[in-house]
Amino acid sequence: MDTPNPFIGQATAPAAAELSAALAPTSVLWDELVDSLAKDQGVIDQEWISSSPKYGRSMVLKLKKRRIVYLGPRAGCFQASFALSDTAVTAARASNHPKPILNLLNDAPHYAEGTGLPLIVKTAKDRPAIRNLVQFKLAN
Repeated sequence: MDTPNPFIGQATAPAAAELSAALAPTSVLWDELVDSLAKDQGVIDQEWISSSPKYGRSMVLKLKKRRIVYLGPRAGCFQASFALSDTAVTAARASNHPKPILNLLNDAPHYAEGTGLPLIVKTAKDRPAIRNLVQFKLAN
């Protein structure tokens, strides 16, 4: 899926109303995910970032200074991206993740920061995988 970030070229973080309008039906899923990660995992620090105006803006959720997950708005959905350590990848592969998630993990590129894993969130069924990956990230 190659849905562009709706905040391409925007120099500042989107207002809550802008984010909600861009995410449309998944706005509630975004809010619930952010809230549950804060409540259950202590991932409370939020920062809007942009590596370049041509890529748009994304929110990074952090625990203290550690970057846990990047949330990238898309039109009608959002992307949760991870940079997982080798230990976290090994733990995730040994888990009971659904086969499509494991296939994505096996095919994911490896960078100096870790294995890059982007997941698209369109429905509530997509959230458990995100929460599980956050747990692997936090534990490793």
